[in-house]
Amino acid sequence: MGMEQLLEKASTYMRDQDLQRVREAFEYADEAHRGQLRKSGEPYILHPVAVAEILVNMQMDVVTVIAALLHDVVEDTNVTLEDLKEHFGETIAGLVDGLTKLEKIQFRSKEEQQNENYRKMFVAMANDIRVILIKLADRLHNMRTLKYQSEESQRRIAHETMEIYCPIAHRLGISAIKWEMEDIALRFLNPQQYYRIANLMKKKRTEREQYISDLIAKIREKLEEMGIQGDISGRPKHIYSVFKKMTTRNKQFNEIYDLLAIRILVDNVKDCYATLGIIHTLWKPMPGRFKDYIAMPKANMYQSLHTTVVGPTGEPTEVQIRTWEMHRTSEYGIAAHWAYKEGKEQGVVQGSFGDKMNWFREIIELQQETRDAAEFMESLKMDFFTDLVFVFTPKGEVFELPAGSVPLDFAYRIHTEVGNRTIGAKVNGRIVPLDHKLKTGDIVEILTSKHSYGPSQDWLKIAQSSHARSKIRQWFKKEKREENVEKGWDSLERELKRIGLEPSEWMTDEKLLEAARKFTFNDIEDMMSAIGFGGITAAQICTKLTEKMRREMEEAQQIQLTGEVHKEAKAIPERKNRPSSGVVVKGVDNLLVRFARCCNPVPGDEIVGYITRGRGVSVHRTDCANLPQATEGEEAARVIEVEWEEAVEANYSVEIEVLGHDRRGLLNEVLQAVSESKTNMAAVSGRSDRNKVAIIHLTILIRNKDHLHTVVEKIKRVKDIFSVQRMMQ
Repeated sequence: MGMEQLLEKASTYMRDQDLQRVREAFEYADEAHRGQLRKSGEPYILHPVAVAEILVNMQMDVVTVIAALLHDVVEDTNVTLEDLKEHFGETIAGLVDGLTKLEKIQFRSKEEQQNENYRKMFVAMANDIRVILIKLADRLHNMRTLKYQSEESQRRIAHETMEIYCPIAHRLGISAIKWEMEDIALRFLNPQQYYRIANLMKKKRTEREQYISDLIAKIREKLEEMGIQGDISGRPKHIYSVFKKMTTRNKQFNEIYDLLAIRILVDNVKDCYATLGIIHTLWKPMPGRFKDYIAMPKANMYQSLHTTVVGPTGEPTEVQIRTWEMHRTSEYGIAAHWAYKEGKEQGVVQGSFGDKMNWFREIIELQQETRDAAEFMESLKMDFFTDLVFVFTPKGEVFELPAGSVPLDFAYRIHTEVGNRTIGAKVNGRIVPLDHKLKTGDIVEILTSKHSYGPSQDWLKIAQSSHARSKIRQWFKKEKREENVEKGWDSLERELKRIGLEPSEWMTDEKLLEAARKFTFNDIEDMMSAIGFGGITAAQICTKLTEKMRREMEEAQQIQLTGEVHKEAKAIPERKNRPSSGVVVKGVDNLLVRFARCCNPVPGDEIVGYITRGRGVSVHRTDCANLPQATEGEEAARVIEVEWEEAVEANYSVEIEVLGHDRRGLLNEVLQAVSESKTNMAAVSGRSDRNKVAIIHLTILIRNKDHLHTVVEKIKRVKDIFSVQRMMQ
């Protein structure tokens, strides 16, 4: 789609001055990206235009469309945020900043960098929801052009989309984007199942469409008799939704009946219920299959009446009834509720919408309380990206909670003080323990007492949501300060004794205050309190306390680098009878050599040595992200040439990650493949994510790169495996 077509589509709801601003943004982005190409070979500017088109289809405001056109200029060109502020204002620059990855900061690993990028994006989203709307449109277009990426990138991006972006689209109610992303992701993660289901649906389509059209004619006739205006259509199921039903319910394709559903759109809520009555008089409803999402909307604002009836041929048929406004919300979710405040360039939400999206505020709270980006992402996935359960108070108020929640999570969701004073709970009128798993539809009553002693440490293990655990930790931090301080002193003293240090020498005011400041605590008591309630560990404090001592010891062992780096390396004592490492350091004999655990080099990899302070030569792969970027001065003198010995009998530890479709016996088949290649394993772990993707980590002992290649190819031949790749820490 070209820019002119985009402007023509935008003109259906934008003013002339807004269209002019969109054109200016396009010209600015076109100039900035000039000469850049996508992997498809097309000019790069086509990508931001396609992203803007998706948002225009959702009738997003002019600020969002402009930010979409500019979303990659800071990350991929010489344009700075200051330039954007000058040309387009603070709001648009802020949106682009929220979408810009943290590329120039040094991280320990790609995973850490990715987690920090997510953290930045979610915090920006919580401040302005338009950030995530642009990001979803960006990801959707990238998924549409995924065929131009390498096979490994296709699977990585598809997996990331399923794990992060589809759940976000679901929480925001944007089904139009969610369904398309899910189908594309499935095509690259499990092409065998994708094309199998697609072909089976195609075969049944003709007979199903004829059956549905007969039902539609009958419904239309009855609606006209009742004077109800309605639009009736057949809605085909998405391939991923069929795949999910087959896997989660363990059904075969021919056991899934609702491949097509009938959707009826009417003018108002009164007509919705009248239409439902007509459907139930025409055909018998199936017990337990009626759902009223109008009276009780889903958490993502979805509203509709769902019923399944036994059709004229005895086949179950799903019918959905909603108003036109409800239908727009079901397609575009939060975007359908977006309003543009003229003159203020500020997106706002209308009505009770803000109350329904209070989980944004929880994201802000979560990131303020969580120091580590990986922990932040884990908590986010646990609380916001998992399946939900809906439970009621005795007065009929409904609350949404992550699946697996217990009464404690519910108590803290109602109010922090209710949680702190909890002494018990009733579910559906029966007293239950606090670790009782809640189910959708449960009526939960929290029993409280003013004389409660407050949370216990066990509650941190019982609570399943990060929200509840955070509130419990806050209570310990505030209410039990004196007790926590005392616990902190005891814990620190025990830890120092454990590592062989004398507490009286290290627990001086001067040393403790220095450690407290390094962790940004106001004073020593704050630090001790944090140790007491579990906000930080005594081991972390000990590491800071002894940091200076360890540095001085290293410096004492180090010989000054004045052109005698090799001499320093030789001076390191060699262990007696130490077996050969399989690596030769050029020009130096009798040298302590160790392999860097971050990249685990094996014979056949290109390698380089780095002379450490007091620990010999660390051997890295030349492409290792953790290899110090030494180009000049003292650090350059520490880089040393190394090479593999020609004939050495040794095993080397390598970590690999295997992704596949989670099914019974998959792990056994992977382990069998490794065993058949006559390879020993040092460790194995596995888990399954919410999208039925199995993630298996193996640590194997191999002889060289060829041996590793043999093992990897053997695993790839296992049925339902998506990818096998070597891991870098």
